[in-house]
Amino acid sequence: MHLPKPVMRGLLGKRLRFHLPVAFTLSLVAAIAFKYAVTEPRKQAYADFYKQYDAVKEFNAMKEAGVFESVRPSGE
Repeated sequence: MHLPKPVMRGLLGKRLRFHLPVAFTLSLVAAIAFKYAVTEPRKQAYADFYKQYDAVKEFNAMKEAGVFESVRPSGE
């Protein structure tokens, strides 16, 4: 029984013709999935948070709690 020799000439080019488009397509799909599964909901969550965020109110609450050492509470 005699095994045929493997074809080595042009093997890399033949394999790349298949694997390169597949890799490019999968990476594009992964990037689009990440954009719509992670970044868009995160941007929406930030937008929803800052619609009702009052920085002055938050500062006054932290000031009253004694978080800042350089700012005295208004009761003193």
